Amino acid sequence: MTAAIEERAAEGHLQRRIATRLFLSFAFAYFFSALLRGVTATLAPNFSADLDLGAADLGLLAGAFFLGFAATQLPLGSALDRFGPRRVVVAFLLAAVVGCAAFASARDFLGLTLARAVIGVGVSACLMAPMTAFRHRFTPVAQMRANAWMLMTGSLGMVASTLPVRWLVPLVGWRGLFWIVAGVLALAAAAIARWVPPDDVNPPPPRRLQTVGGYRAIFRDPTFMRFAPLGFCHYGGMIAVHHSGPDRGSSTSQANRPAITS
Repeated sequence: MTAAIEERAAEGHLQRRIATRLFLSFAFAYFFSALLRGVTATLAPNFSADLDLGAADLGLLAGAFFLGFAATQLPLGSALDRFGPRRVVVAFLLAAVVGCAAFASARDFLGLTLARAVIGVGVSACLMAPMTAFRHRFTPVAQMRANAWMLMTGSLGMVASTLPVRWLVPLVGWRGLFWIVAGVLALAAAAIARWVPPDDVNPPPPRRLQTVGGYRAIFRDPTFMRFAPLGFCHYGGMIAVHHSGPDRGSSTSQANRPAITS
């Protein structure tokens, strides 16, 4: 009896260790994904000074991230079902490493924009992949808790993209910052490959018509159609305000800037 109890206790401790490593590996990657999402607003003055970018350029630069991010969401769902979250997020993170390195090396606006889009593609699995893994491996109660902690981690990453980045840039420069983030994302990919358990046996690949039919059912769902405009307008507005760079020009443009009141 005692041996059985000790064995169950040891097994429970091992499961907790595996779950903790799984969560921390994914959270580490998602933290820097959120940081990359908001960092262009903080670095807007640097881009303007170094590359002579205007407000329209800065807006497009910020939007390139979301364009790359959004473009992958539908195929990402199929890839997670077919290949599993561990393999998918590692592959995507390697693309983000390439994007960060290209961004740090870019010498013109076009290079920055293309690299920014690649970064968006690369980090686009950093939330849905762990949520898929939690669904497969955690109890419903633990899954809800882990999902909430992941969202909290993303919020901390957004906070880190503000003053902490502003403090770091004078030391390493904005190009050095992206080289550092590229290295950190490579470490995150290695941690996920090392600490996240292998994905389960793959189901048969879904037929293309079945996949399209599944998406069609979602877009025809009345509940989805009621909430989609809300998410589009509210989140889009929030991102637009968050990524609005400083006005360029004389003090007259500053004086003419409309105030934002509550």
